[in-house]
Amino acid sequence: MKKILFLMLALTAGAFAADAEVANQTLKAYSMIAAGVGIGLAALGGAIGMGHTAAATIAGTARNPGLGGKLMTTMFIALAMIEAQVIYTLVIALIALYANPYLG
Repeated sequence: MKKILFLMLALTAGAFAADAEVANQTLKAYSMIAAGVGIGLAALGGAIGMGHTAAATIAGTARNPGLGGKLMTTMFIALAMIEAQVIYTLVIALIALYANPYLG
């Protein structure tokens, strides 16, 4: 935790610099950190959600094997929606990296 705080403080020094190029590079560095953390958290949340969805589907099929087909269809729809959230995060991260409106 101390290393992350030190890194943030070191990058903050460049943000307050008078030189526009240093401030621009600092903003790029923050954009890269934000994109990496955002993708990591989205992937973690998506993986947890997919695991719970699969576990619930398996438990439902074990309780009532006759509904296996319906449960699988519902599971695939739920997995697509979970994965869509991760893809939205990827799009936002790519915008932050390559089309950042704050980089003058």
